[in-house]
Amino acid sequence: MDRKDFLSATGILSLTALLPANSVLAENYRSNGLDKLTDAAGNFQHLPLPYNKNFLEPYMDEETVYLHHTFHHGGAVKAANGDLQKIRKALDDNSLETVDYWTKKLSYHFSSHVLHTIFWTNLSNKKTEPKGELLKRIEKDFGSYDKLKTYLAKTSKDVDGNGWGILGYQPYSDKLTILQCENHEKLTQWGVIPLLVIDVWEHAYYLKYKNKRTDFVDNMLQIINWDDVADRLNTAMKLV
Repeated sequence: MDRKDFLSATGILSLTALLPANSVLAENYRSNGLDKLTDAAGNFQHLPLPYNKNFLEPYMDEETVYLHHTFHHGGAVKAANGDLQKIRKALDDNSLETVDYWTKKLSYHFSSHVLHTIFWTNLSNKKTEPKGELLKRIEKDFGSYDKLKTYLAKTSKDVDGNGWGILGYQPYSDKLTILQCENHEKLTQWGVIPLLVIDVWEHAYYLKYKNKRTDFVDNMLQIINWDDVADRLNTAMKLV
């Protein structure tokens, strides 16, 4: 798959192509195309989760999954479409006084859509571990799998305010990298392709974990779908 086909088919990443054929979630991804961030008209779309809302129990409770996906992720998609409409209207009217404001808003809302989409697919209800090329790169770039987990956990827990801990692939250096992202778009690196994201906005954990972000992050790391992370890495490396 070349870059053009890759981007046109997915918007960002195609889970139909990414998930192993024997994945429990693969068929669900094929049927609802969760990673297809836009529809045929180019508008951002918010699709259903590829699993039941109690799928992540007991690590993430059903009510939180419902509220998080429906209102926080869904709200970002709706807002991103609104931002696009405002920008298009400003261009059509040749009235650009507020276009910078809506451009900033689009960066915020669309980044939320991207990261949330990856977040849902990064999670499973069973323990897995990295292997193959992913594990080799983890050991090369971080020393060991345990060191990566320690690094990612610390980075995620210590985000100032709301944000994300991110494991990404940096094609310019051909390395894995850890990002601490504030909000949805701040402190990022140009070119990095997110492979694994941990949402540490309070809405992701407050109902079950109260103010204990550290407990939430530790539990999320127990249910990472490392097969999904590995497939995202393999796809990302084909773009280089």
